[in-house]
Amino acid sequence: MLDARRFEEYRTMSIPRGVSVPGGELAFRAREIAPAPGTTIIVNCAGRTRSIIGTQSLINAGLPNRIFALRNGTIGWTLAGHDVERDRTDRFLQRPEATYSAALASATQWAARVGVPALDRNTFDRFLAQANERTLYLLDVRTPEEYERGHPAGFASAPGGQLVQATDEWVAVRGSRLVLFDDDGIRARMAASWLIQMGWEAHVVGLDVIEATGTGTPPSRRPAPPASGPALDVAELIANRDSWTVVDLARSPAYAAGHIPGAHFVLASRFTEDLPRLPGEGAIVLTSVDGDEALFALADAAASTPRKVAVLNGGTRAWTSSSQPLQRDQHSWISEPDDVYKRPYEGTDNAAAAMQAYIDWELHLVAQLANDSVSNFHVV
Repeated sequence: MLDARRFEEYRTMSIPRGVSVPGGELAFRAREIAPAPGTTIIVNCAGRTRSIIGTQSLINAGLPNRIFALRNGTIGWTLAGHDVERDRTDRFLQRPEATYSAALASATQWAARVGVPALDRNTFDRFLAQANERTLYLLDVRTPEEYERGHPAGFASAPGGQLVQATDEWVAVRGSRLVLFDDDGIRARMAASWLIQMGWEAHVVGLDVIEATGTGTPPSRRPAPPASGPALDVAELIANRDSWTVVDLARSPAYAAGHIPGAHFVLASRFTEDLPRLPGEGAIVLTSVDGDEALFALADAAASTPRKVAVLNGGTRAWTSSSQPLQRDQHSWISEPDDVYKRPYEGTDNAAAAMQAYIDWELHLVAQLANDSVSNFHVV
C-alpha cells in the first residue's frame, strides 16, 4: 500500500500498512519497495486524483506488477467505517540501487514516447536569456529534503506529484515554459510527461547540464515590514503579563495548535468590529508567527480601538525561543475562525457529508471538462 499524498497528510492519518511515497516518487522508488513482480501494489491518496495519476504513472513506467488505485482513497476508507492510523512516519527515502537502471530505462522510454525534451546547456541558457520575454518556471521536483540539501540556483521546490496534481500552486502563467530538474533522470521525466499531456511546454534538465549549488529554502518574498512602532520584547511581556491583552493574528489552525497563554484570536480584517469586543480595558499587544504580520497590522489596530496598542518583537516564535510554553487546550475566538478553507480530506474530524460531496464533485469533473473551452489535454 503506497500513499501518494504529501508526507504531512500521511502523518496526520493513513490507511493501515500504508507507506508514504508521494506521487512524484512512485516511479523512482516503487520497484525497490516491491521488487517481486507478483506483489500487488495499491496506490491511495485522499480522494481520487493522486491515486489515479500515481497508478497510471507506475503502469507508464513499465512495472510488471498488478497495480490498483484505491477508489476514493482515505475518504472512501473512512466513509466505509474503517479506522485510520495517526502519526505514522513510514517512509522510503533511500535512493534505489538494485532497481535504478530498470526504472531509468523505463522512464526514458516513456518520456520519449510522450515527447519530453531534455535540455542541453546552450538551450537552457537561451531560455534564461529569454525569461524577460516569455515566463520561465524553474522547478526542482525532488523531495523537499533533497532540495534543502542542494538544488540549482533559481529553482523552486515543487515535488513532482503535487506539481502535477496542483500545478497552479507553482505555475501562474498560461503558456509559460517549465524546466524540471532532478538528479536521477526519472522523476523530472515522469512529471514532465504528465504536464505535456496537460498542455504545458515542459522540459527536463539534470546534473549533466547544471550544478546543484544552492542549499536551504529561500525565504518567501514579502514586502518589507513598516518602520517599527510601539513594541515590547518577551521579557517585558512576561514581567508585566497582567498589564497586556495579547491578540494573536496567526491563521486559525496555527492559533489552535498553540498560542501564548491567554491570547485571543482576532482577524486583522475585522479589527473594527472585533477589537472593541476584547475583554479588559488595558493595553493590547499584537503577536503573529514571526512578528512581521503584527507590524503590518499595527496602524489598523490603533485606528480601531482607543486602547494602547504595541507589537511583540519577534512574535510567537520569539516567545517559544525564550522557552515559554504555548497553550493548546483553551482558545478565545474573538473573530470567527473562517479565515482558512479546510479541505474535506484534511485532518481526522471531517464531516461525512463534506467528504461525500468532495467525491461527488471529483466524479463530475470529467463531464465538466467535456464542456470546457480552455483545457488543452493531449493524452498519450
